[in-house]
Parts: sequence; C-alpha cells; structure tokens
Amino acid sequence: MIQAFESCHDGWGVAVLVGVPHSDAVFATSPVNFLNERTLKGTFFGNYKPRSDLPGLVELYLAKKLELEKFITHEVSFADINKAFDYMIKGESLRCVVKMIGN
Repeated sequence: MIQAFESCHDGWGVAVLVGVPHSDAVFATSPVNFLNERTLKGTFFGNYKPRSDLPGLVELYLAKKLELEKFITHEVSFADINKAFDYMIKGESLRCVVKMIGN
C-alpha cells in the first residue's frame, strides 16, 4: 500500500487501494506526501452500486453472458458459515457461497 502511494507523482499522482487489507496492516507515511498533492483513494467492491448495477448483471447471467460459476471456489452450509470467514481471512477462496437451507 505505502509503496504505491509514495511512488505517485507529486502534484497529480493517485493511488487507489483495492481489496481488503490484512487486519494487521498499517499505513504510515510522512504528511508531506499529502501536502505535495498526492492522492490516496480506496474502493470497496469497486464502488459498485447494487441498486442500479445488479439488475443488469442478473440479466447478463440469465442470458448466459456472465459466467459466475467459475468464480465460486467453495460452498458451505449456513451452519458452517465460520468456515467461509476462515477461507476469506486466510485468502483461500475467491468466492464462497453460503447455502441458507439444506446441505
């Protein structure tokens, strides 16, 4: 994170942090880096707007133009939801589906 920000060009450089950092991650830099007009931005889910964006994705999926299945690495029952969190924390899954009913 810090290397990306500090490598930005003074005056117009922008660093965008994508994804969820490790829980122990620390961001420390000199305040001068901000005074030199470098910009640090973050994005969560790519600034996705579910209300307006989700219907279009559903249409693409139903038309078989969006292959979601290839991104699913694990499936767990609701009773095993903690396994899904463990996979995520360890970085062992891309997407995990939690089945709310049945096994």
